[in-house]
Amino acid sequence: MGTPRGARSELRTLRREVPCTVGLLADEQDFAAMRRYRTFTFDDHSRYLRQIDGLLRTLATEGAHTSVALFDPEEFAEYCAETGHAPDTVASRGRFTARIAATGGALVPYTGQPVEQLVPQLVNTAVRKATWEYATMVLADLGECADCGVDIGRASFDRASRLLTHLIERAGPGTHHLVCSIPTPDEQLLAALHLQRPDTGPARLDASESAEFVTVLAAGIALDSPGGVVLRTTEPDAPDRLHGWRLRGGTLAPLSEGQVFSAYCTDADTGEPLSPEPGVEYRAGFDLGIEDPDIHR
Repeated sequence: MGTPRGARSELRTLRREVPCTVGLLADEQDFAAMRRYRTFTFDDHSRYLRQIDGLLRTLATEGAHTSVALFDPEEFAEYCAETGHAPDTVASRGRFTARIAATGGALVPYTGQPVEQLVPQLVNTAVRKATWEYATMVLADLGECADCGVDIGRASFDRASRLLTHLIERAGPGTHHLVCSIPTPDEQLLAALHLQRPDTGPARLDASESAEFVTVLAAGIALDSPGGVVLRTTEPDAPDRLHGWRLRGGTLAPLSEGQVFSAYCTDADTGEPLSPEPGVEYRAGFDLGIEDPDIHR
């Protein structure tokens, strides 16, 4: 006896209430690593991505809320070894994907974007998450100042927050894109922040991006790293403006116009000059109007 029509309708309604997570192998190398499992039946990465795209579209037509997780074969193998699950099963791959979602892994909500757009979004999200986690670990491991007992990581985070607030306030109206670059002994940390500053009222920005930016900047302050911040401002009917600062002594020291030009118009690998970007003005960094810090290390 089949399921009554009313019950089927209720099941479809319930299905829309249940979130779904799809694991995705973003690159050829990860895809090749999974092919060693007999139950992983795909043999072509491009075709696999097309099948993922079709699956996501089907789930969307069912009204399901779907997120996509970056599936890492090495982490999957470690998970199976730790839990005792057999790696060469569909069920184990499903459990691992569910675990990514449950433990706060890198996820991108599916909103109908094509897979060609989804893959770089997913990779970028994973890189941002790893960067934030590393910078957070750096701050947590610094402990307290031996002389005064101040929590170095917390003091550096507070300092970075004030620097960002002052920078946004003095940047003025427009669309702003900030990039913070911090070299550390193990990683080159990068964080980006995109925001809108209207003529009146507060700036509009993403809270997660802001937290990541501040954390990376704080790591540079705490480590006394020779990092920097660049600001690109876009306004209608006007050239883009580029400003720059050097992180030094726990503060952002403005670069001169020539230094900003040199930073943008020099190949970082070869040292050879690059042509200036059309429609862009290279300007000195402006003073942030914040007192010199007392950061304990």
